Amino acid sequence: MTAYEELGVMPEIGKAVDEMGWMLPTDIQAESIPLILGGGDVLMAAETGSGKTGAFSIPVIQIVHESKCETGTGASRKYGGNIIKWQMNPHDRGKSFAINSEGLLCQCREFKEWQGCRSSKGITSGKFYYEATCKDEGLCRIGWSTIEADLNLGTDKYGFGFGGTGKKSFNRQFDAYGESFTMHDVIGCYIDMDNGLISFSKNGNHLGHAFDIPGHLRKQTFYATCVVKNAELEFNFGDTSFKNKPEEGYIALTSASEENSMPSPRSGGAKSGQTKRKANNAPYAVIIEPSRELAEQTFNNVRMFKKYIKNPPISEVLIVGGVSPSEQLQIIENGVDIVVATPGRIDDFISSGKLNLDQVRFIVLDECDGLLSAGNGAMITRMHAKMPQVTADGKRLQVIVCSATLHSFDVKKLAEKIMHFPTWVDLKGEDAVPETVHHVVVPVNPKTDRSFEMLKPNGRIQTDGVHYNDRVGPKDRPSDEKFSEAIKILKGEYCIKAIKKHNMDQCIVFCRTKLDCDNMERYFCAQGGGPKSKGHLFSCVCLHSDRKPQERRDNLEKFKRGEVRHLICTDVAARGLDVKGIPFVINVTLPDEKQNYVHRIGRVGRAERMGLAISLVAIDHREKVWYHSNCNNRGKGCYNTDLTDRGGCCIWYDEGSLLADVEEHLKITIEQVSQDLEIPVNEFDGKVVYGKKRSSQNKSLYQGHADALAPAVKELQELEKSAQTSFLKLAHEKFSMKVK
Repeated sequence: MTAYEELGVMPEIGKAVDEMGWMLPTDIQAESIPLILGGGDVLMAAETGSGKTGAFSIPVIQIVHESKCETGTGASRKYGGNIIKWQMNPHDRGKSFAINSEGLLCQCREFKEWQGCRSSKGITSGKFYYEATCKDEGLCRIGWSTIEADLNLGTDKYGFGFGGTGKKSFNRQFDAYGESFTMHDVIGCYIDMDNGLISFSKNGNHLGHAFDIPGHLRKQTFYATCVVKNAELEFNFGDTSFKNKPEEGYIALTSASEENSMPSPRSGGAKSGQTKRKANNAPYAVIIEPSRELAEQTFNNVRMFKKYIKNPPISEVLIVGGVSPSEQLQIIENGVDIVVATPGRIDDFISSGKLNLDQVRFIVLDECDGLLSAGNGAMITRMHAKMPQVTADGKRLQVIVCSATLHSFDVKKLAEKIMHFPTWVDLKGEDAVPETVHHVVVPVNPKTDRSFEMLKPNGRIQTDGVHYNDRVGPKDRPSDEKFSEAIKILKGEYCIKAIKKHNMDQCIVFCRTKLDCDNMERYFCAQGGGPKSKGHLFSCVCLHSDRKPQERRDNLEKFKRGEVRHLICTDVAARGLDVKGIPFVINVTLPDEKQNYVHRIGRVGRAERMGLAISLVAIDHREKVWYHSNCNNRGKGCYNTDLTDRGGCCIWYDEGSLLADVEEHLKITIEQVSQDLEIPVNEFDGKVVYGKKRSSQNKSLYQGHADALAPAVKELQELEKSAQTSFLKLAHEKFSMKVK
């Protein structure tokens, strides 16, 4: 048995994971996998590279496999061919009413709305009894109704209920009856169809006559019915011994013969006891990623994890923009179980009816803060609303939200809206910079550094064109526009200087816009670099959403293999991409969102390797930049340099304020260094090499003691891992037994 199987993972997935060289689950996997397999909603936060993708992909694949197995064989087990079992009917219930696989344990966690359900069979004649046990302190009403009744029991002329407040209700008339009931109380429900009588009991104490069934209803079928609000009920129709013996003459519903019982006509379109066949374009799981690269990475992981699952097999599709949709649609039409997608393309498929969400059992929002900051909140809410809160087989929709940080207000707000009592797995806490990252700020001040005036136009970086129509030449008078243009030029110079100064062998260069990336790439090429100059100090590739998908994949692979030294990109590469061992990062411009600062510089200093992050910041002067928020063409062919409040596409970018926000967010003051890029000697420089682990000369006086204790510490770690996996296994088994 593999370590992953100890978490409840099926052997087929365990074998695939073992072949990938994953000997032990990471912390986030050990915490999250059992929770997700147990059926709960989970909010997980962990650093990039912590195994977060596996933490949700592995249980998603297993739950999808189990759902497929139940679709194929569950109908006969639940209904016994043509024989329908007494249980609460998953095809006759509210959208947020959950039923376990046996059909006897029911739950609703809505606080504002009542959710109801009827039984799978009903009574036409005779005297019958069933019990309902309150499992918590929520609100509920229990009783009987016809098929015409509203599921809000007791609010129309077809339903009769007894509520926890001690009142009976029929046709919106609530009258005192018996006494109130709550958690652990057992309510007995009686019906005498021959005499048209309904009554109830509490914990074996019969409460007396409650309702007379009107004459016109006595020839109709009556079903066991409940309505709940943030409550849980457990039903006993007589398959096991009742907790309280019913009144004389009444028998269990399970003893009803075919002569005095009737199956519910609401069976979800099933015939001969078989459940309705799932449509090919109706997946069980949807995983949303903020970028094509992340979607491809997750898609490949899914393929590897499900390698040995054959009976039944699992099909998956990657839905991303930038490529022809015909191949994706063909896969969907042939049948798909798991969808991995980016927001734009999947939204198109859903709105056009090409993708059906009626069977979705699982939705994952990976890098959720990135999805929300890109403006996808409305799309996510709209998509979630189209998914069944409880699926046709009685399973509740599971929502998994993943992010490098869960402390974003927008993430918390979305979680409150679409998740049910989620468990937080936060192994990261508030944003912080790892000790292995040395990050500094280089102030860019065109008033004190006038070198930009000495550069000829063809010998400096090409700027974004915001000031092409302004008077910003060397002989023009000082102005905000002139200093803004100077900032753009100086940043190009400082970037080149930093690479030369530290002989950067591998670096990610973050630019604010796609245009800035393209300009920086051209500037590197002018220094003799570029995508084909392998090994050159300024060899580089560019990565942003306007590049074709194949070019993006090829460029990323070139950078990973070390064929080029620099990856010039927008924030698309700050999240989730698996690029290990990066020693340097340059922020040409600070990110719009303060959280993205940590995501960017977090690309270095991983796996205990030291890293240097340099941010070029215009602290004392604002920079005018493009901001196409209201642009019809999203910036393509746009030359409107007016400010947005005047109908244009530009804003003044205040990096000084952004830096202050970052420092406040991290509760630190970031060290500033001069324009000559001399990094002060401290615990990093002179003692370590960026991209390498700490050298022996960086050991403390206590290092010898640590070396001596290392074997004992390692043994204790193994014992702790063994104890944790054993505990998680027991907890999973206990939870599974409780659900059953």
